[in-house]
Amino acid sequence: MTEKETQTDESRREEQLRHTPGKGRTPTPRGIEPSVPEEFGFVQVWWGDGKGKTTAAMGMGFRAAGHGYRVHMLQFMKGGASSVEDVRGEYNAIDAFPGYTYENSGHFGWHGFMDGSNDDEHAARARGGLHRAHELEEAAQDVDGPLPLDGDADDGIHMLILDEVLYAVAQGLLDEQDVVDLVESKPESLELVLTGSHEKPDYVYEYADLVTQVRKEKHPIDAGQRARKGTEY
Repeated sequence: MTEKETQTDESRREEQLRHTPGKGRTPTPRGIEPSVPEEFGFVQVWWGDGKGKTTAAMGMGFRAAGHGYRVHMLQFMKGGASSVEDVRGEYNAIDAFPGYTYENSGHFGWHGFMDGSNDDEHAARARGGLHRAHELEEAAQDVDGPLPLDGDADDGIHMLILDEVLYAVAQGLLDEQDVVDLVESKPESLELVLTGSHEKPDYVYEYADLVTQVRKEKHPIDAGQRARKGTEY
C-alpha cells in the first residue's frame, strides 16, 4: 500500500470515528462528579395504556444523575395499594444513588378504583403535589451551574420528573390548565418530564418537545396477575 493510500485510509477512518458515538471507544464507568447539562430545557410527555412510562422516566433520571446532574422525582397518586408492599425498589435505588431524590404526594389506594380510599384525600394530596411542583420549579430558577450531589432539591435541580401528573388530570384531581401553568412557568434550562394517563393529553402537546405513547399489546394484569415485586414496585 502506498503512502497516499495509507493516508486516505487513515482519513476515512478518522471521518468514520468523528460521526461515531464516543468516537468508537467502548464506554466505561467513571466517577460521578457534579456537572451541569449543556442542552437541558425540554418538556417531555410520556403517556399511553402500556407499562413502562414511569420506568422510562426514572431510567432517564438515573442516566442524567450518572452524568452528575441533579434530578428529582415527584410522584402523584402513587401512595400504595393492597397489592403493593410498603417498600419500593425504585425508592431504595434512588436513595442509594448520588444526585437523585424523590418524594411522594400520593394517597393510599387509587382514585376511582372503589378501593375504600378517600377521594377527598386523593384530591388534597394532588393539589399539594401541584403546589410542591411549583416550589421545585422556583428553586430551579437561578440554577446555572453544577449542584452538590447530596444537596436538597429545594436548593436547585436540573431535571424534574412529575410522575403520574397526567393521570391526576385524567382522574379530575387536577385541571389541564394546572399542568400547562407548570410548563409555562418552568425555568428555561430545567428538563421537565411528565408521565401518566391512558388518555392523550392534547392540552400539553403544543408545549412538548418530546412525546412518547407507550402502547399496550399484552399485559398479565388482564389475566388477573397482581403487581409483582421487582417489576411493578
